[in-house]
Amino acid sequence: MKQVRAFLDLIKFEHTIFALPFAYLGMVLAAGGLPTFQQFFWITVAMAAARTLGMSFNRLADRHIDARNPRTAQRPIQTGKISVQTVVIGVIVSLLVLTFAAWKLEPFTLQLLPGAIVCLLGYAYAKRFTWLSHFMLGFTDGLAPMGAWAAVRGSLFTSADLPAWLLLFTVTFWIGGFDLIYACQDTEFDRAERLHSIPAKWGNAVALNVAKVCHTLTVGLLGAIGVVTNLGAVYLIGVVIVAALLIYEHSLVKPDDLSKVDVAFFNVNGYISITIFVATLLALSIG
Repeated sequence: MKQVRAFLDLIKFEHTIFALPFAYLGMVLAAGGLPTFQQFFWITVAMAAARTLGMSFNRLADRHIDARNPRTAQRPIQTGKISVQTVVIGVIVSLLVLTFAAWKLEPFTLQLLPGAIVCLLGYAYAKRFTWLSHFMLGFTDGLAPMGAWAAVRGSLFTSADLPAWLLLFTVTFWIGGFDLIYACQDTEFDRAERLHSIPAKWGNAVALNVAKVCHTLTVGLLGAIGVVTNLGAVYLIGVVIVAALLIYEHSLVKPDDLSKVDVAFFNVNGYISITIFVATLLALSIG
C-alpha cells in the first residue's frame, strides 16, 4: 500500500481533475446530453488510465533529470519511496487498462489508440529536442475530449464532427498556455541542462506573453464551440467565467515573481475545467 500511495503521489493522480471534465465535455457534446452508463464508465476508465500512463512514463523517462533539479529532487522516485520497477509495472498496467477500455467502447476508438499511445509516450522526450514541447503536451491532452467524442459518435472526419476538432485545439492552447507558466520555474535549470522550452529560449517575460495569447485563443475557441453547437446563453456565461479565471491566473504570476505558480496552475485550472463542463451540461439540459 505504501508503494501504491507513493505511485499515486508520483503521478499526481488527483490532478486528473484538469483533463477529465474536458473528456466529459467531448462525451456530452457528442451525445447531445447524457451518454449511456457504459460509455460514461469506460470513458472515465480510459481517461484515468491514459493520464496514468503518460505521467508515469514521463516520470520514468525524466528520473535522472528530475534528480538534478532542486524543484523535483524530492519526488518519490528520487527519494527512494518508490522503485523504478514499481513505476514500470504502473506503466504496463495502465497501458493494458487503456487498451481494454478502448476495446469496450468502440472499434473506432481501438483503431485510434496506437496514435494516442505514441503521443502519450513521445511527449516525455519532447523537451530534449524542441521548445514546442508545451504544445505537444497540450495536443496530447486534447486527444481526451476528441477520443470521448469518437467513443460516442464512432467518427471524427465528417462535417458534424467539427466540435471535436475545436475541442482538440481548445485544450492544446489551454494546457500549452499553463504549461508555459509552470515551466518558468525551471528556466535556468533547463538552460544549464540544454533542455528546450520557451522560457529557456526567450525568457520568462516572453513565455508569459505567449501564454496570454494561448489563453486568448482558448476563450475564442470555447466561444466557437458554443456557436457551432448552439449551446446558447448559459454556455456563454460559462465562457465568460473561464475568461475571468484566466485573467486572474495571469495576474498571479510575474516574470520575476513565481511564488503563486502553484495556485495558478493547480487551483485555477481545476475551476476552469469544471466551470466549462457544468456550463455545457446545463446548456444541453435546458436546450
